[in-house]
Formats: sequence, C-alpha cells, structure tokens
Amino acid sequence: MKPPFKEEFLHYLWRMKKFSLTDLCTTQGETIDLYDTGTYNTDGGPDFSNARLKIGDTKWAGNVEIHLLSHDWQLHGHQKNKAYDSVVLHVVYEENAPAFRTTGKAIPCLELKGRFDEALVDKYLQLIDNEEVIPCAQHLLDVSTFTKTMWLERLIVERLERKSADVRVQLEAQGSDWEEVFYQFLAANFGAKINAEPFRQVAHSLPQKVLAKHSDSQLQLEALLFGQAGFLQEDLSDDYPRELQKEYRFLQKKYQLTPIPKARWQFLRLRPASFPTIRLAQFAALTFRFNRLFSHLLEVQTIKDVEELFDVQMSDYWQTHYTFDKDSKNIKKSLGKKTIELFIINTIVPFLFLYGKIRDDEAATKKALQFMEALPSENNRIIRDWGSLDIRPNSAYESQALIQLKNEYCNKKKCLQCAIGHAILK
Repeated sequence: MKPPFKEEFLHYLWRMKKFSLTDLCTTQGETIDLYDTGTYNTDGGPDFSNARLKIGDTKWAGNVEIHLLSHDWQLHGHQKNKAYDSVVLHVVYEENAPAFRTTGKAIPCLELKGRFDEALVDKYLQLIDNEEVIPCAQHLLDVSTFTKTMWLERLIVERLERKSADVRVQLEAQGSDWEEVFYQFLAANFGAKINAEPFRQVAHSLPQKVLAKHSDSQLQLEALLFGQAGFLQEDLSDDYPRELQKEYRFLQKKYQLTPIPKARWQFLRLRPASFPTIRLAQFAALTFRFNRLFSHLLEVQTIKDVEELFDVQMSDYWQTHYTFDKDSKNIKKSLGKKTIELFIINTIVPFLFLYGKIRDDEAATKKALQFMEALPSENNRIIRDWGSLDIRPNSAYESQALIQLKNEYCNKKKCLQCAIGHAILK
C-alpha cells in the first residue's frame, strides 16, 4: 500500500538527510555509510547523480533512484533502460519487489519506512493539501526575515532567467540579432496582454530592418505598421488614413508584405488610450525617433533616462483621434509612466540581464537589477494576495520575486523546493 505522500517527499528526505543515519543498511543486510546524497536531478534520468557512499566493503560513486514502492522500478521500465545501469542504490519507502539493471544484476535497496519523523509527514500534507491562496500563510510569521530575504533574492534571479529564456531562443533563431529580437518583444509588450499576440504577429511579418529603411518618415512607418495590422484594408474617409493607405499599397508590393486580419485586434473593455490604434501610432513614433532602440538602452543609466526615451510625439492626426475616421477631443496621448514601467519590467530588464550574461557584461546585468530596485512595486492580484498577509514589497525587485514565488512554488505546491517550505518543515 502506497503512503499518503508523493515521491517528491522522499526526494526531500534524501536530499536534506531528514532520516535516521544510524545503522543504515540495505534490505539485504549490508551496511551503508552515506557520504554525499548527490546532485538533485529534475530532468530525465536517475533522481540523484554523483552520490558517494559505501555499501558493505565497497565504496561507490554513482546515481541514486528513488521510488515510493520498489516495484515502481519495473512499472517505469528502468530494468530495460541502460541509463539506469549507473544506479548504485535504490531508495524506497517500502520494498515490495527487487530492482534489476539491464544486465539482470540486482540493485541494493535502502528502505526509509520507519526512519523519519511522522510529524514531518503531517506538516508536509498540511502544506500541499491546503487550499489557501498561499498554502503556508499561517506559518509565515515563524520563518525568519533572513530566510525570506535570501530566498526572494534567489527568486528574482530565477524569474529573470525564466523571462529571458524565450529571448534566448529567439536570439538563436535570429542569428543573435539583438535589435530585431528586442523590436519583436517590445512590440508584443505594446499590445499588453489582450493585444500582445497580434502585435507580435505584425512585428514578425514586418522585420525591423524594413522599418529602419523608412526611419526618416513617420508617415511611412505608420503606413507599414497600420497596413500590416490590417487597418488599411477597408474604405477610409479622412485624408490622413487614405494617404497611409496609398503609401502602404506601394510599400506592400515593394516588400511583398501580407497583413494580418484586422479582426484579431481587441478594443472591447479597453480605455481609448490603450486602443491598438493608439499603441501602433506610439510604436511608430518610437521607431521614428530611434532606429536602433536597444543600442540606446545599453547606454542609459537611470529610469528617468528610459522614460525620456519613451517620451515620443505621435503624428498630428492622433492628437484628435483614437481610431480612423472618428474625431475626439484634442488630448495628448503619450505613454503613461505606469506603461513605461511595465515595458522596463517585462522587456527591457530581461534583455539587459540576458545581454549581460551572454556578453559577460557585468554592468548590463547590474543595471537590470538596479532598474528593478528603483521601480515601484506592481499592484496586481498576486501582490494584493501577499499584502493580505502583511507582506508588502517596496520595489519591483521584491514584487517580481513574490510573483515568481506564487506562480512557480505556491500554485504548484512545490513547498519542498522552497526555502520557506524547508524552514517550516524544520
């Protein structure tokens, strides 16, 4: 009968040596001296690599596989997989069948049943079975400030690594063209959540190099962007959009461009200042002002410098319009401070962080972290959930770490991989 906990609990016991090391022996009666539990492996293959131990009179350096019941070895097909021939010890909660290598040789087995504190199981089950927004909420005050601070510092790096992973993939696909990939990611960010995908499609269909050829004409930049976005495919009455339409038809033939369907854009429940038409016009204005924006961002030193880069002037038509052919009051439609802060958090910082890692440019990596520390905390549902527990971040550095903690650990009940979870289980 399987125990009430998951296999990951045994991984935790083994990794942290949370079991009695006195009189360790295999189920066959051979003594075990454990020197090093090995490196935890979260990918394919045995659970722990490079463990060091002594079984009987023989010293071993090899891998360790862990299961709840020993017959899981056969159920998972390890006896047919040569990758598991390197296993020197099979660690289980309870042995109910022997495990064999592909050669037919039996693998020594260590049974952990009865070797650990059952109260530890109760605490673990309380955490993973808890349906609260933050499973460990009632125990947070028992965890030291030092533990929480050190864990959040690790989490911000982990979050930046996760965010920059997609950037790295695109860089490889685009031949390490930082300007092109930055242009694509920034475009998606201009669309926010609701219009990120159509913005991304426009950027992929319209290379930055094409826009660069027309960077001296705001009219042509708008024609290319609005045309590729599908907004110039219908009859228009105002002079300016008709001029854009005429310009786009010429450029479309020149570059063999295919626009995306206009129907992909969402306007519903958006404030007019966030309409995709306004965002496209702002993006055109930014492209008009800076041909190679990422290069400029490598030079800036402060958040104020970034804000000045994004302080762009839209063409006159958009001062009195939110969409084509519909007049509005003459209102300056600049990018707001909060919008620019989100650009910095979601696009600029991950790019600077990755650039620093790939180019071994410590200044770029340091600047990415400094930007996060200088920006105010976000105000979203996740941060409000933490606020209900009297945990209130003072900066985007802290709020991003808390988002990483909630999304990747709390939501997935990965308490055993969490430093706070470890502290509670102690």
